[in-house]
Amino acid sequence: MNKQALQIGYVSTYVPKKCGLATYTHHLREEVAAAKNSPSPDPVIAVCDPDEASVYDKDFHFPLLKHVKDDYARMADVVNRSSINIVSLQHEFGIFGGEAGHYVLEFLERLKKPVVTTFHTVFEQPVEPYASVQAQIAARSEHIHVMNRRAIGYLHDRFDIPLDKISFIPHGSPVPNFKERKITRRQYGWENRKVLFQFGLLSRSKGVESLLKAVALAVKAVPDLLYIIAGQTHPEVRKHEGEAYREELAKLIDELDLRYHVRMINRYLPEEELTALISACDLYVTPYPGMQQITSGTLAYAAGLGRPILSTPYSYAKDLVQGYEELLLPYGDTEAWSGKIIELFTYPELLANCEKWMVEIGRSMQWPQVGAQYLGLLEKVAAKKSWSMADVG
Repeated sequence: MNKQALQIGYVSTYVPKKCGLATYTHHLREEVAAAKNSPSPDPVIAVCDPDEASVYDKDFHFPLLKHVKDDYARMADVVNRSSINIVSLQHEFGIFGGEAGHYVLEFLERLKKPVVTTFHTVFEQPVEPYASVQAQIAARSEHIHVMNRRAIGYLHDRFDIPLDKISFIPHGSPVPNFKERKITRRQYGWENRKVLFQFGLLSRSKGVESLLKAVALAVKAVPDLLYIIAGQTHPEVRKHEGEAYREELAKLIDELDLRYHVRMINRYLPEEELTALISACDLYVTPYPGMQQITSGTLAYAAGLGRPILSTPYSYAKDLVQGYEELLLPYGDTEAWSGKIIELFTYPELLANCEKWMVEIGRSMQWPQVGAQYLGLLEKVAAKKSWSMADVG
């Protein structure tokens, strides 16, 4: 099957929805289209709520109502009648309706086209009801794509998925624009500061308090240190407690006398601005407490943009920095974090080494390379499915 002939149907949340999965799928689709040099846009089955459906008004948009079980079978029929050759299912448990997102099984059971599923969440020790749902999705998929090499072993060990049915392709990231760095630093007042940057929907699962305490120690040796905490409060957190958590952090910043050293950006950051800010920072940090996190789009972006990082050793970070484990520090070890921050900003050659390592790691993670790899995987699976159907015939 040649590149021009392959039509891909993407099942996911999708822009303009403001979520990481929507953004990821948008970039993946764009880069795959560029790699296959196709003039016709690939369809998107956009998982959404009823009040969002109207924004998916392009010819290639097919809204799928998240909480309407019958809509999943209906959409499978639409895909079956279409010219789509292969389906790219972007899977997160929370984006589909039903307990543990099991409504997606209605779609897969009725679908007659081959499916490549990207698992954005994989558990080392899966529990019910997630385990059963994930096992059934895997069984109904021709191939599985993961963005963490450790996930291959987890899926093989827990669900007996054959190793040759799982492929690793890294999370994509933007291509760096080094000229932009100086402009952004000047624009945001970072010119004479040593900038730590952390981005993500704000919640208690991001380790911010721990890093604030480390920064309070580090500023004694690095007086021009600046810690940027960017991103709006997580919608679920805001729904249950408003901005109470952000107010707690603001109080802690005052107690630690860090007003000069910490800035909180409490808003949604468009991708272009986020990319510019990551590129402009000196050190990207993910001090997360949860060690099971299998992917991190923001850490992937930092790596692809060639920025030095410090992180706790959660699953994705460990996989990303293989061979450079000194970039990983224990969660909550204030002295280890402050000591490392002081060391990197006191000895510029050490920070330069970290940057060199991340440039090396990030080179294979930039979107054009990832899009080409993913297209190659889809072509291989589609061709194999065509051959097997021909054999049956």
